[in-house]
Amino acid sequence: MRAVLFDLDGTVTDPGIGITNSVMYALRKFGIEPPDRKELYCFIGPPLRESFSKYFGLSASDAEKAVAYYREYYRPTGIFECTLYDGIISTFRSLSEAGFGIALATAKPEVFAKKIAEHFGFDVYLSAVSGASLDASRDDKAVIIARALDLLGVSPSRGSFMVGDRAYDIEGGEKNGLFTIGALYGYGTEEELSSAHAAAKAPYDIANIILK
Repeated sequence: MRAVLFDLDGTVTDPGIGITNSVMYALRKFGIEPPDRKELYCFIGPPLRESFSKYFGLSASDAEKAVAYYREYYRPTGIFECTLYDGIISTFRSLSEAGFGIALATAKPEVFAKKIAEHFGFDVYLSAVSGASLDASRDDKAVIIARALDLLGVSPSRGSFMVGDRAYDIEGGEKNGLFTIGALYGYGTEEELSSAHAAAKAPYDIANIILK
């Protein structure tokens, strides 16, 4: 079986509102007035602990607290403050009908990724979900992708794909020997995704690239 692995945030769903609302909530818990929402889009994709430290100078212990605060908002509310990208369901359907195994490989905690898939109903197309752990013991994207391949029982040398909107997705896919597709419609820049083997301007392009 050949497989197509999808990042979740910025590739399957547009999570801009839910993630930034959760970050704002966490920052206010620290007495930090959040910047404009667009300045927080950098949190979409990378591990949260890393982003709180990188962009707001939080120590490792405070970054851990910030993630806990973030989840106070995200668990009950922010998780579903997202929308599916137009065309992603038909993309899943086309790839599934063509015999590809489909999986999520996301830096979002796996428990949240599964809830989102079930909520929007695209879990029926998934053969596996590989996500981060809640305790940060598994948040490296290359490791998450490797685990997805293991769950699928797929060898990357047989022509499988990784689709994502951030450099972490492309780098992780390449480390695992996958053909990579940059989702230009997500939150990464064209420059950030320049090393991808192909680029998709919309979800509809993904199936065209893979099935051509």
